[in-house]
Amino acid sequence: MNIGMLGAFRELDSTCEAIEDLKRQKIGHVTCFTPTPRHEIDHAMKSPPSSVRKYTLIGAFSGAVFGYWIAIWTSEYWPLVVGGKAISTWVPFTIFSFEMMVLVGGLSTVAGLFINARIPRLTMTVGYDPRFSHGDFGVWVECAPDKLKAAEAILRQHGAVEVRGEG
Repeated sequence: MNIGMLGAFRELDSTCEAIEDLKRQKIGHVTCFTPTPRHEIDHAMKSPPSSVRKYTLIGAFSGAVFGYWIAIWTSEYWPLVVGGKAISTWVPFTIFSFEMMVLVGGLSTVAGLFINARIPRLTMTVGYDPRFSHGDFGVWVECAPDKLKAAEAILRQHGAVEVRGEG
């Protein structure tokens, strides 16, 4: 069960300062709700790089290998000898391999996005308030019961319009 404090902020600067202070004092896991993506919040959260790029790289490499393999297998299985040329050469198959690389890389990027974003979300997000989609910023701090007072104090200190415990 998730126990924590939710703070609603109107200003971006106070939201970022609250996030940095919560992280500095290691109160608990911080989740931020914003109406639009903001790079200031990304810097305050200090999130690691997205792992979606790994899905793209693996998918693109697999697509390129599959593109070469299917083209070579097809030409070997149904050979078309023209003027004594080699049946399987890599140069003409590069175009097909590139197209497969783009296709499989793009599809694996979308799959990686859905996996990392946990779409579809089967459970309700704790701490979300509809006003966070209309202009306010929300900071949800999931912490131990003994740190709830400290989290509430930090959120209020940085100018939260509303602070409430949830869980």
